[in-house]
Amino acid sequence: MSDAAPTDARPYLSVVIPAYNEEQRLPETIRTVEAFLAVWGKSWELIIVDDGSKDATIAVANAAIRHPNSRVVPSPCNQGKGAAVQRGMLAAKGEYRLFSDADLSTPITELDKLLAAMQREGASVAIGSRALKDSKLEVRQPIYREAMGRFFNVIVQTVALGGIRDTQCGFKLFSAKAAEDIFPCQQFMGFSFDVELLVLARKLGHKIAEVPVRWIDSPASRVSPIKDSAKMFVDVVKIRMRS
Repeated sequence: MSDAAPTDARPYLSVVIPAYNEEQRLPETIRTVEAFLAVWGKSWELIIVDDGSKDATIAVANAAIRHPNSRVVPSPCNQGKGAAVQRGMLAAKGEYRLFSDADLSTPITELDKLLAAMQREGASVAIGSRALKDSKLEVRQPIYREAMGRFFNVIVQTVALGGIRDTQCGFKLFSAKAAEDIFPCQQFMGFSFDVELLVLARKLGHKIAEVPVRWIDSPASRVSPIKDSAKMFVDVVKIRMRS
């Protein structure tokens, strides 16, 4: 079904899921998201963006899809999570556009919290957060990863983005206008892309709502605590210099 077009020309919601070598867990993720959206009550599309996987991600994704609203967007080569998210968000047509990690560490059922926060606060961007008082970390990261995340956030707040407690939760919702303003300007394609998106949002005048969500750690994280963290720190400085 990879070539199927969404049934609505302008769906209420687009869900974008970036995927790289996700043949093991992606079928269950697709089934979970489709089942939720099918009874959610508004029009939708689901876009799986393959980031040049070397396994059977595309084949298993296509086999798992059950709705004509869902499709797979392939990429010619591995370019990074940020590139996959950007590709999906630029292909999306929804009035609201969510990107979610393939492991569903933040369950898709948390979507309504982000929508409610946007409407309540007049925001055009809403981000899931693991760092607020009412966040519910049902399965926590290993201690060293939590420490790494806290240290990274101190750097981010000091250098580029004060006031945001958790930039890296992979569950972010944008209005169509915000997405169309922000994603064409995105330049960072690695794991630091989340920071750049939020810096761009502020620069372009979009209000950001940070929302406490449920979160369940996935042990199969692809973030290297040394190599990726060092690159992310360098990227944050570059993002600050460009803003």
